[in-house]
Amino acid sequence: MDNSTLFDGPPQVVVDASPHVCPYLPNREAILPMRLPVRRVSSAEFAELLAQGDRRQGVLLYRPACHGCRACTPIRIEVDKFEPSSAQARAFRQGRNRLRVVLQRPQVDDERVDLYNRHRTLRGLDHGDEPIGELEYASFLVETCVDTWELGYYLDDRLVGIAIFDRAADALSAVYCHYRPDVPGLSIGVFSVMVHLELCRQWQLPYLYLGFVIDESRAMRYKAGYLPHQRLEGGVWHTVTRSQAES
Repeated sequence: MDNSTLFDGPPQVVVDASPHVCPYLPNREAILPMRLPVRRVSSAEFAELLAQGDRRQGVLLYRPACHGCRACTPIRIEVDKFEPSSAQARAFRQGRNRLRVVLQRPQVDDERVDLYNRHRTLRGLDHGDEPIGELEYASFLVETCVDTWELGYYLDDRLVGIAIFDRAADALSAVYCHYRPDVPGLSIGVFSVMVHLELCRQWQLPYLYLGFVIDESRAMRYKAGYLPHQRLEGGVWHTVTRSQAES
C-alpha cells in the first residue's frame, strides 16, 4: 500500500496512524498520523507546513486527525503585535536578571534527561509512565528533520531549564520546554516564551508558533494568555485580541 502523502515539502510516508488515548482530554481518542519525510525539510518548506498546522516530533511531522474532535487549535504569535501582560513582562525581567541563557544545538546527557523526568513528575505530566532514558530523550528532542536549536537556562551553574525550538524561513516553533518548576521567584516557562520572542525579533522572523492550544485542558490553555495571538480555524488564521479574550 502506498502511504506517501501530498503534503507540502518533500515526499512523506505515514509511519503510524493508530488511535490512542488522548493525553489532554478525558474519554477522548487521539489520531496523530506521524509522517516521515524522505529528506531533510528546508526552512521554506517548513514555514509552509507550520502555516498549515504541522508540528514536529523527532524526525516526524504530524497534525491531529481525530474523529469528531477539533479541540487542538494551532496557535501562533505575530511578533510585532504582541503586547506582554504585566506578569509576562515581570517574568522576563526576573529571568534576565537571574538566568544565564545558552543557545546551541540540542544535546542529550544525564542532566537533561533527569531535568525532563523531574519536570514531568512535578507538573503531573507523566500520567504514571516510567521515566525515559537517553535514547527516548534523543528520539523526541534531539533527532530532527528541520533546523533545530536548544536554549539552556542556568541559575548560577545549575541547569534549571531546557527549551527546544525549530527555525523556519519566517518563524520559530517552540517544540518543548522542561524546567524545574520549584525554583523560587522565577517563572521559567513564561520567561522561555519571551526569550523565543526576543530571538524572533533579533532574527527578523514575524511569527512564533506555540503548537496547539486546547481551551478545555488546564495543561494547554495557558498559551491563550499570550495576546494578541492567531488561531488556525477552517484553514484561516484568525486574530484573537486581548479585548476579545477578556469579553
